[in-house]
Order: sequence, then structure tokens, then C-alpha cells
Amino acid sequence: MWNEKNLFTGCVDVPLTNKGVEEAIEAGKRIRHLPIDVVYISALIRSQMTAMLALTEHHCKKVPIIIHNETEQAKLWSQIYSEGTEMQSVPVIKAWQLNERMYGELQGYNKQETAERCGKEQVYKWRRSYDAQPPNGESLEMCLRRAVTYFKEQVEPQLSGGKNVMVVAHANSLRSILMYLDKLTAEEVIHLELSTGVPMLYIYKGNQFIRRGSPLGSMEAGVYAYTEVRYLFCLTNVCHSVGVSLVGSFHLFLYFEVLQM
Repeated sequence: MWNEKNLFTGCVDVPLTNKGVEEAIEAGKRIRHLPIDVVYISALIRSQMTAMLALTEHHCKKVPIIIHNETEQAKLWSQIYSEGTEMQSVPVIKAWQLNERMYGELQGYNKQETAERCGKEQVYKWRRSYDAQPPNGESLEMCLRRAVTYFKEQVEPQLSGGKNVMVVAHANSLRSILMYLDKLTAEEVIHLELSTGVPMLYIYKGNQFIRRGSPLGSMEAGVYAYTEVRYLFCLTNVCHSVGVSLVGSFHLFLYFEVLQM
């Protein structure tokens, strides 16, 4: 697979590796007790695989169903008419705005060979700076504009409406969203590294996002502790809060809990 070959992937639509499949399943186990009402995915297959694999581990056992809103006909043909069946499903919404950053003419090339050909400093600038574009590609700033705009327009209203939302995206689209959530500067976000297979937890209260947990590694204890507490509250029927979860096919998982005011 491309990650194993150290290739620039970007928006090329390649599937998960075997390791990616394992990480998606394990991450799904770690959020299996968190309520999920709506799932947002990118238009890339590795995002969709991550979401579906993670949801197979969820305790509610609801069936994830991709909602096709591309055309009126697609919407009509994929409609569920049984209310009972609809209640046992989780809508999954595709959004190209959550796609990985488009690396332009670098896509498909080996990263090390590209550094040797174009210079390490130039490749580092293309990959890690905030506003530098690869040839015919996107800068992180451009990726941020589409990802954060979509998050504000589509995900935040779900939070305000009391929905639990899981968003499955990619390294740079999630870095962009984290820049918005954590109010990072351009200098801070270019140094932000995201670990794989780690749920990130947030509290959403009074239109503010408060981070709980951090992308440190697969054994980050706070994730497990928070999941268990969340589960116990739900079992005792005193859980009056709702949440949002963001998941990455880069296998970064974030969970947002909305506290009632």
C-alpha cells in the first residue's frame, strides 16, 4: 500500500492497509459505548472503511447507512421508508470537504526520492508550512478553509441540535479542524503531530470546545477512563448530555460531549 511505500497519497483514493484495518477496529472498541447519531465521512474510501470498521464494534449494533444526496434520484433511491428500520440505522454522510489535502503533482511520488530530487528544504516547506502549495496542489491554509467551513456549517448545528456526531477524516483536514477548535496559530498547527488510533475527547459547552485527552499514543489512559465513565452514566440513565465524535482514516478519533446548560 502507499503508506508502506512512503508515497504522497493526498486525494488519491487508495484503501486502508492491513495495519489501518486493525487500528480502525481497535479504535472502534475504544468508543463503543459513546452514543453516535450521525457520521460524517470524506469522499475517500479509506475514510469510509475506517468509519464502517469502527462502527462494527459499537455496542448499539445499529447499521451504518451511507446517505446519497448527490442528486434527487440518488436521494430517492437510497431512502428508507420503514421508521422502525430507520431507527436502527446510523446515517453516514459523505463530504468531499473533509478529504485529505490535495498534494498536486507530488501525488504518487516517493517522499524520500522527491526530497532528493527537489531538495529537503523545499519538500519540507510543501509538506509542513501553512501557506506553501505543492505544484498544482493545496496548502494547509486552503485545506483548512474548506474543512473548517464545512465543520461550522454542518457539524456544529448537529451539536446545537443535541446530536452525537462522528466525523471520519484525514491527517490534514483534522489538523485544520483542530486548529479551529484549539485556537492554534499558523505556527503552532504546522508543528502539530497526530497519533494514529487514539480517540480525542472534547466537551462542547456554551459554544466552546474544551479538550479532554490528547493524541499521545494508543495506550493513552484518559481515553479508556473517560469511556468507562461515560458508559456508567448512560447505564444509570442520568446522562443528560450528548456528544460529537471525530474520527480519522489517519485513525485519529475525537469525541465531543455537549453539556446541557
